[in-house]
Amino acid sequence: MPIVAIDDTDSRVDGMCTTYVATRLAERLVAAGASVDRRLLIRLNPAVKYKTRGNAAVALHAADISPLAALDLARDTVRTFAVVDDDRTSPGVVVADLDVPPDLALPPGDGTTIPEPIASFTRRALRERLTIDEAVALADTYGFLHAAVGGTDHPGRGRIGALAAVGAPAAFDDWTVEHISYRELDRCGTPREVDADSVFAAAADGYPVVWDTVDRGTGEVVCVPNAPGPILHGIRGDDAMACRSVAEAIRSEPVDRTTTFLTNQGTDVHLEGGAIGDLRDGASYRVDGVIAAPPETKRGGHVHVALVDPETATSPPTAATTPVDPAVPAVPAASADPAAPTTTAARELTCVAFKPTGRFRDHVRALRAGDRVTVCGECERRPMGDPPATRETLKLEKFAVRRLVRTEPSTPTCPECDRRMSSAGRDQGYRCRDCDTAAPGRVDRPIDRSLEPGWYEVPPSARRHIAKPLIRGGFDAPSNPER
Repeated sequence: MPIVAIDDTDSRVDGMCTTYVATRLAERLVAAGASVDRRLLIRLNPAVKYKTRGNAAVALHAADISPLAALDLARDTVRTFAVVDDDRTSPGVVVADLDVPPDLALPPGDGTTIPEPIASFTRRALRERLTIDEAVALADTYGFLHAAVGGTDHPGRGRIGALAAVGAPAAFDDWTVEHISYRELDRCGTPREVDADSVFAAAADGYPVVWDTVDRGTGEVVCVPNAPGPILHGIRGDDAMACRSVAEAIRSEPVDRTTTFLTNQGTDVHLEGGAIGDLRDGASYRVDGVIAAPPETKRGGHVHVALVDPETATSPPTAATTPVDPAVPAVPAASADPAAPTTTAARELTCVAFKPTGRFRDHVRALRAGDRVTVCGECERRPMGDPPATRETLKLEKFAVRRLVRTEPSTPTCPECDRRMSSAGRDQGYRCRDCDTAAPGRVDRPIDRSLEPGWYEVPPSARRHIAKPLIRGGFDAPSNPER
């Protein structure tokens, strides 16, 4: 069974879409006598600098055609539709004659002849920045056909994503659906005509099986892109029929053609476990830590909060926390004393909720020093200072509150007159000047918290394609889905 994969055919400026090119290729394969049994849309590392918005490659699982004939058709289709005049576009094609089981719900590698090094390359393509030389060498090792399209000025960088799409059935075991409706090509570059009311109504009918169609908080129609390409709308969910039903209920300009893809988007497959101080630039992580200081809203509306390694955080003896699981010991809170060292330079992570994440920033602002959390997002490492040090920043996609600080030290009140006491002097405790009552030190005062233990996420309008919406379930704590 030839797996025909393509990538890097579109342009940030001039549009087009790799899924559209793949759809036209599938039509040509069928016209040549082949069958196309499956269409895979594979999201890759969202931190790759050459990517367009979604960084997607596509693989078509064909039958009844030779690999060489499939390569010729793919090369010609890409040459016809790809934006090869854009210097940032570098299309590539890979064709691999491999067997894939009919049910992609099987565990990766079960019933497939996809070599493990190819599956490993696919997994790495979600978390690393790979090179064209490695992709070409690996494809040659296994006898895969491949081609760069667009002339000598285009090295065929798209072969990286195409090879990753070939290995996807052996790399992933969580699949979702995207049903894409395309507009007529001569309309590209003009405003899309989509009735927003019909989208919101269809989204309500399809939810929660169909998700991220709209953002009810902002009133935005998420499924309709702003880029100048041929996509009219893309409906995402866990069931193909439900996605098609939502798409059919949307009133819009004429739909030229449609395709339903199986995809790894909405799965969090890009995230790996990591520790503060040991994160790679351009990779995405789940990281446990303790909030070191109150969040700050910086210029532009971005919210920054510092996270420290739980092993280096210190706490005042009166700090109280509420764990998600009472059987798990509470983690110490960060010190309220600015002179007390809570971290070393290598053990602090700056987490950022950017302005486009909207109301998600209110959840980040509600965090307090000492809260225990798990944060998820893309890492950016940059040198800073003199002598130079490395600053780690995590672009937040979601976070989980594990334990909350529930009290804070406060000046005691007099039990006789209920007035706040005054300091009696250094290390002398507190005393009421009217009643002469005394207290040995500060007392714990309960804090009203707007957060509860559980998961919080960015809204649909700010979510990356690859990030898993909380509504899909399977998380390790209560969830607060955005819709």
